[in-house]
Amino acid sequence: MEHRGNSHPFGGLGVLDLLDRPCAVRTTPRESVVCVCNATYCDEIRREIPTKDKVIIYTSSKSGFRFTKSYGKLQALDSLDSSRFLEIDPTTKYQTIEGFGGAVTDAASMNWKSVSDNLQEKLINSYFSEDGLQYNMLRVPIGGSDFSTHAYAYNDLPEDDAFLTNFTLAPEDIMYKVPMIKRIMAVSRTAVHIVATTWSPPPWMKTGRSFAGFSRLKQEYFQTYADYHLKFLQKYNESGIPIWGLTTTNEPINGVFNLTTFNSLGWTVTEMADWIVNNFGPTIRNSSFKDVKIMVGDDQRLTIPYWFNEMVSYRPESLKYVDGVAVHYYTDMFVSPVKLEAVTKTHPEKFILATEACEGVNAGQKNFVLLGSWERARSYILDILEDLNYNLVGWIDWNLCLDPRGGPNWASNFADAAIIVDKTNDEFIKQPMFYAMGHFSKFIPRGSRRIKVKEHKSIFELSLSHVAFITPRGTIVAVIYNDGRSQTISITIKNRQLKLKLEGDSVTTIEFQTDEVMTLQTKGIDK
Repeated sequence: MEHRGNSHPFGGLGVLDLLDRPCAVRTTPRESVVCVCNATYCDEIRREIPTKDKVIIYTSSKSGFRFTKSYGKLQALDSLDSSRFLEIDPTTKYQTIEGFGGAVTDAASMNWKSVSDNLQEKLINSYFSEDGLQYNMLRVPIGGSDFSTHAYAYNDLPEDDAFLTNFTLAPEDIMYKVPMIKRIMAVSRTAVHIVATTWSPPPWMKTGRSFAGFSRLKQEYFQTYADYHLKFLQKYNESGIPIWGLTTTNEPINGVFNLTTFNSLGWTVTEMADWIVNNFGPTIRNSSFKDVKIMVGDDQRLTIPYWFNEMVSYRPESLKYVDGVAVHYYTDMFVSPVKLEAVTKTHPEKFILATEACEGVNAGQKNFVLLGSWERARSYILDILEDLNYNLVGWIDWNLCLDPRGGPNWASNFADAAIIVDKTNDEFIKQPMFYAMGHFSKFIPRGSRRIKVKEHKSIFELSLSHVAFITPRGTIVAVIYNDGRSQTISITIKNRQLKLKLEGDSVTTIEFQTDEVMTLQTKGIDK
């Protein structure tokens, strides 16, 4: 197999496509490097279109590779010259991908707006253009979240205003979030599907009468809270921003057990089910926004059987309003992905979407922002691979960008982000997590179908994590994480074979096209 590429992770154009721009490397005291963008320069990567039997290989690694491009060729499969191989079967298909993305919070949009116009453009391009990660999803808070400069909601005043007579967008929407989203929409070549979520309604709707702490929605405001979401849809639509999906409240378990010091609203499963069936569902479905997706949960894996299965058991009619389940990342290291099967096995017609993830917030993580951390990128990669292999339809990161402290955050709940903005030097820094996301988002477009991968190996070999897709453009894409020293494997598809060397501690995305794949596309088997 022909295999050539950039021989050194820290420099040189190697055989990069002439349209590619390499990482401007900055070394860190941590495990890996970061890439720096300023008003005049930012690294870029173009997806190269594979021709028949040619394999395009992209690698990022702990040692410093960032989308390093190399090439291979599928050969006739006579005999396997590797004891370890991945067998790809494009005829066995699973879920259809919706997309990948991040969140436009107050904090993210304020940081974006704090730098020069040229740098603002480069940040948007880095995520959403064809030279960047080609994100096609966003998450947006409805009102404030902890990643705001203060606690607020819409229609905070007058109190007890059941008809929401003073519902207007906040200055944060008008000055920051809406402009950033509109710039994103202008850059993206595909529709950007936006998921909107409320952290807390105005305190006067809640039993606790505050943004944080123990709380429930007062019974007399059940319809008001449904109308609150409808008015948000109307206001954003008037601003030129259509909303694709709504979740029923961010992390409702927080308000049940007082787990956080920031905006939250607690629910019991019976209250939630009653609200969906009697108020929220009919309000959305009987409006001009009837096609907006409704997702329950928006909480940790552990809570899925509670927020979905128990809800359905209590109010089966909720199924006619609920399209899917939203899930968060923060307890995944402790909770088996088998929890996801509570939905996929009982109601496979309902999708699961990962809607929030970040690093720097878990117990034991002393640094909110940890520049150059490969371990945090690894955590993202392994979690995305695991989720995709359990039929999730997409994965949305948390803040698109934060400042060097990991904020702003009014509750001091700082966190890390894939891009860190340094407004003092008019630059931003791409963390290893940025490239971790891109190995999926850039190469697995909306409409891709996950396909079967079977791993054959000796019990003494290092563990690999992997997933594969057949894309709407008629190619096979596989993402492989090698968690350890470098090794060589073979990838087979029917009567073809690719011998592939995997860098140590690396993520590799490969894309190729074969006659078999094109035949499947022509027959419409992957539709």
